[in-house]
Amino acid sequence: MIVALEGKTLVVTGGTQGLGETIARLASAGGSEGIAIAGRNAERGGRIADELSRPGRPVVFIQADLADPAAPAVVMAEAIKRLGRIDCLVNAAALTDRASLETGTIDDWDRLFSVNARAPFFLMQAAVADMKTRRAAGAIVNILSVNAHCGAPDLAIYSATKGALSTLTRNIANAHLSDRIRVNGINMGWVATPAEQEMQARTLGKGEHWAKIAAADLPLGRLLTMDEVAQLTLFLLSDASGLMTGTLIDLEQSVLGAPPRGIA
Repeated sequence: MIVALEGKTLVVTGGTQGLGETIARLASAGGSEGIAIAGRNAERGGRIADELSRPGRPVVFIQADLADPAAPAVVMAEAIKRLGRIDCLVNAAALTDRASLETGTIDDWDRLFSVNARAPFFLMQAAVADMKTRRAAGAIVNILSVNAHCGAPDLAIYSATKGALSTLTRNIANAHLSDRIRVNGINMGWVATPAEQEMQARTLGKGEHWAKIAAADLPLGRLLTMDEVAQLTLFLLSDASGLMTGTLIDLEQSVLGAPPRGIA
């Protein structure tokens, strides 16, 4: 299914691989008027931008490390310069480094919060400023995580960053209702993104077939796909989602508050 985004420009962070790239590709297929993908990998970002660009529908790459406090303003200023405006923003970039209460350090805290919470805040600030200046409607989607509800012990700091962004999603949605700027979030379940593959297979030493083993214990026998998350993202950006704003969608194979499987 292709969700139509005709006439809309968008900025996608983390757009050089994984979910961000998938979102950019589907947005391009959906007729987006222009896309700016932001990421660290210049070679890959440039290649994706060249591949997706069409006459009158540019796709541009903006190199940025969102751990840099100045990066959000640079990304958004460059996107406006090259696309003319920002209609939609997707905050897909995130770090998933492990850190529990017992092992977490100040460096872990600062690194994860800088990319996962601080950068999205200032990216949204710039997007909303552009939309308000033009008195135009807009849409923002934040890629969150089901871990925001609690998270595994070794994801304490990561989970906290997503919890912070969840609150910001609703706060900013409420603050800009009258500006016709919609802000929604997706609490994403387990997806075998390239970053997760690196984390599970090599960093955590679970081997290249970790996803198949993990899937066997899930209710539907598989992990979520990046395409499923991307389709929902585009729906929330599109006019098809109507007035939806301040919504946090749990895209997961469980129901919050339900007892664990096997417990009556």
